[in-house]
Amino acid sequence: MAEEKDAGELEDSLQDYKSKVETVSKATLVWDKELIFLGRTQRGYEVDFDADKQWGCSPTETLLLSVAGCMGIDCVVFLQKMRVELTAFKVDITGTRRSEPPQYYTSFDIKLHIAGKNLNEKKIIKAIALSQNKYCSVYHSLRSDVKMNVEYVLNEEA
Repeated sequence: MAEEKDAGELEDSLQDYKSKVETVSKATLVWDKELIFLGRTQRGYEVDFDADKQWGCSPTETLLLSVAGCMGIDCVVFLQKMRVELTAFKVDITGTRRSEPPQYYTSFDIKLHIAGKNLNEKKIIKAIALSQNKYCSVYHSLRSDVKMNVEYVLNEEA
C-alpha cells in the first residue's frame, strides 16, 4: 500500500513536468559549403552538421545525443523528485542503424552511470520506466519499431 501511495505521489508531482514545453519549435539550417550546414535554434543555439564528420556532427549523431539527453534529463528530474541527491550521472549510448537506405536507427543501447545519496535500484527502474514509457519526447518521436535497451550502473562515479 505504501508503494502505491509513493507511486501516486510521484505521478502527481510530475503533472507539471513538461507542461511548459513549447508545442511548436523553430530552427533554421543554412548551407555553408560542401556538405556542411549550420543549424540555429530560434533561441540562438548553434550546431554544425557535416556529412563527412570532419567539421561537425552528422545529423544522426545529434539524434543519438538527443535521445540520450532526453532520457538523461527525464531521469535526473524523476530521481530528484524521489529525493535522491545525485552526485554523478552519465549516459553512454550506442545506436544501431540499417545498412541500407533508409538507414534509420533500429535500436539504442543505453547505459546510465548513476551515483548519489538515497539512491536504490527501485528508484532507478521507476525513473527509466517513466522516461521510456511516457515522457521521453525524442524517443516517442521516432519509429514505433525502434528498440531501446537500457541498463544502469548504481553508485559508480560517472
